[in-house]
Parts: sequence; C-alpha cells; structure tokens
Amino acid sequence: MLVDTRRRGIVRLVWTLVLGLFLGGLLTKLAQLFLPDSATRDFLITGVNASLGPLSVDLVAVAFTLGPLTVTLNVLTLVGIAIVALIARSWI
Repeated sequence: MLVDTRRRGIVRLVWTLVLGLFLGGLLTKLAQLFLPDSATRDFLITGVNASLGPLSVDLVAVAFTLGPLTVTLNVLTLVGIAIVALIARSWI
C-alpha cells in the first residue's frame, strides 16, 4: 500500500500551525491574566495582526460571507507553534 508522504506532510504542517496558533493564543490570554504589568508582559503579549477579508460569495441560490480572518502573531504564539511541532515530531 503506497502512501502519499508529501500530502501527509502538508496536512501535518497545517494541523501543526492551527493547533500551535490556538496554543499560542491560550498562552497569550494566560499571560495577560496572570503576569503583572511589566516590560516582560508587554514584550510577550504585543503582536502583529494580519487580516484577510471579508470574502463575499453570491451564488443564485446561496450567498455567504467569510471573514474577516485575522491572525495575531507574538512571541507566545511562536512558542505555541514550536511546542506543537515538537509534540507532532515525536508522534512520527
């Protein structure tokens, strides 16, 4: 039985990024709640926002709008992606 390893690798990469972004968002919220006001807290929670959308699709029978999709990257998001990547690598 042949397995398309390239497709499996792309799927694993996408899942790693998605789960890493969620974990990074969770770490950011925890840092906002529990770290005292300091330069370290500001460094960890300050992020760069990228957004795409909204995308409107109007078919004759159905119309829908997607978006806007916003991704916020900060240090804790990168840490979350790294943690998920290390865990996913150990599952191979």
